Amino acid sequence: MADETPPARHVFLVDDHPLVRQGLAAVLSQAGFAVCGEANNGTETLQHAQLASADLAIVDLALGEENGADLIAALRARGIRVLVYTMHEEPSRVTGALAAGAAGYVTKREVAQYLVEAVREVLAGELYVSPRAAAGLAKRAANRAMDDASLSEQQRHVYRLLGEGASTGEIAEQLHVSPRTVESYCARMIEKLGLAGMKELRRQAIADRLGGAR
Repeated sequence: MADETPPARHVFLVDDHPLVRQGLAAVLSQAGFAVCGEANNGTETLQHAQLASADLAIVDLALGEENGADLIAALRARGIRVLVYTMHEEPSRVTGALAAGAAGYVTKREVAQYLVEAVREVLAGELYVSPRAAAGLAKRAANRAMDDASLSEQQRHVYRLLGEGASTGEIAEQLHVSPRTVESYCARMIEKLGLAGMKELRRQAIADRLGGAR
């Protein structure tokens, strides 16, 4: 009888600590996944011959002088799903990684079972945020509740559309207002939510939408 066992899914590891990569490889192998390659940083990753065979990349956000968010975007552009595995638990790091295109976020203080669960969920097309990271997001959401409540209904509608990736012109068309009016709504939201500017507002809106998908 022919072996009907499906082939192992391929995972690429990106972390600047060899011992961490070794531990990840052992956990993944025991769970039935195949590590197809490893790299220390983003530059090495994107030049690696085995990256093309990866179904998923597990990426640390701290890669020396390189920006992990930039690597996430570059991997997504190549059609590779990304799971962040990092020591950082700050909500801004989580939302930033999700906004950059990561489909999963696991902190290094979690037990191994959450990493394996995350790999399976992300490979299945789902979004995964580990318990410690999710707890940080929930706490931030609670702290922002008063600020969010101060947004008008129209501002909340604009915020949701920003999270869906709509441009200022598209939002104006949907709401039957001028682009300048939409810009005014955004300026008020930036002020109320204490954000640095439009780019951060859009990034937060996208991350909040993704976080709410779980």
